[in-house]
Amino acid sequence: MPATAASTGLADLVFTNPHRDPAWKRAVVIPAVQGTDLPSIPRTLEVDIVGAGSTRTLGDWVEETYSTSLLVLAEGAVVHEWYADGLGADTLFLGASMTKSVLAHLIGLSVRDGSLALTDQTTSHVPELAGSGYDGTTVLDLLTMTTGVAWGEDYRDPQGLAPHLLACFARGGDSRALLTQVRPGVAPGTRFAYCTADSQVLDWVRERATGLPYSDDVARLWQALGCGQDAYVAVDGSGVALAGGGLAATSRDWARVAGLVVRGRTFDGSQLLDEDWVEAAVRPTYPFVAVGRLPSSITTHAGFGFHWWPMDDDGHRVTADGSRGQFAATDRRAGAIVVKTSQWPYADFLVDRQARDLSYLGLHTLLDAVSPTQPSTKESSL
Repeated sequence: MPATAASTGLADLVFTNPHRDPAWKRAVVIPAVQGTDLPSIPRTLEVDIVGAGSTRTLGDWVEETYSTSLLVLAEGAVVHEWYADGLGADTLFLGASMTKSVLAHLIGLSVRDGSLALTDQTTSHVPELAGSGYDGTTVLDLLTMTTGVAWGEDYRDPQGLAPHLLACFARGGDSRALLTQVRPGVAPGTRFAYCTADSQVLDWVRERATGLPYSDDVARLWQALGCGQDAYVAVDGSGVALAGGGLAATSRDWARVAGLVVRGRTFDGSQLLDEDWVEAAVRPTYPFVAVGRLPSSITTHAGFGFHWWPMDDDGHRVTADGSRGQFAATDRRAGAIVVKTSQWPYADFLVDRQARDLSYLGLHTLLDAVSPTQPSTKESSL
């Protein structure tokens, strides 16, 4: 989540023609399923969103949180759809770290087909990481970002590994060679620290176990979900995907990604993920990643599961979460979904923090509005 498009050099967060953007010249296309779309049953949403010391209308919230699109689904149909000027249903929105939640789906598929197990050692699949900080870690450690490696997710530090990792995708380079330089920190499974390197290593493990590059595995997922528009994923100079933050897709297709964590089923009812996997993925794995227990610099409104962000400890509500306001949230009891993309300033950490907190409050309010029998008990902490 802390990584930004600006820090990666991947230009803006929205793309009307990504293949024409020079920053995406190495991007790989994820092909759509032609002729599929989500049904629309528009209705008026009148909500009051309370937070930051005031009550605001939906329009005020959209503006105050720098929104670029807002999509609300109830019972599989789009009931509200809004885009900023010049954008629309065909616009691709960089999901930033929502890309990590797509990776979680791919891991779930690999576990279901027997290619991977949560107890697998990282180095049993990627021996190149022997002697690095990832020696002794497992797939579960990678999924929950509890590897304990010495990594700082600080893209303002020119000496840190994080900006060098993302520079491999913006300007070319070998991102996996850099991962071998990550050193040990604390014992695995004892501490949460947000770490895009964990996601990149997790994808490396998945690729070795399945034989499928990220783009090919996402293409398989895109077909199963019935996604209606091509997506794009950024790759480094060696063709390795930015599985921790480089996927751009339409808001409607981000909704399909979120819908899969309701019961592991696609919108057409096909069982794609095991329900037991989904139930584990959407709940905090350890007490120290429960809702309200993460570092406040990340959020006090969510916990951490398998690269998904539980909005309550019971796994009823969960979201994908990307830097600068990218969200794909669902109420799993009612099947309601809210996708919100944004482009708020990142340099001022206070603006970033308030916009994120206010966004979470608004997500709960919108899910309440289309899931009237499942009200949220979430109160403002602003």
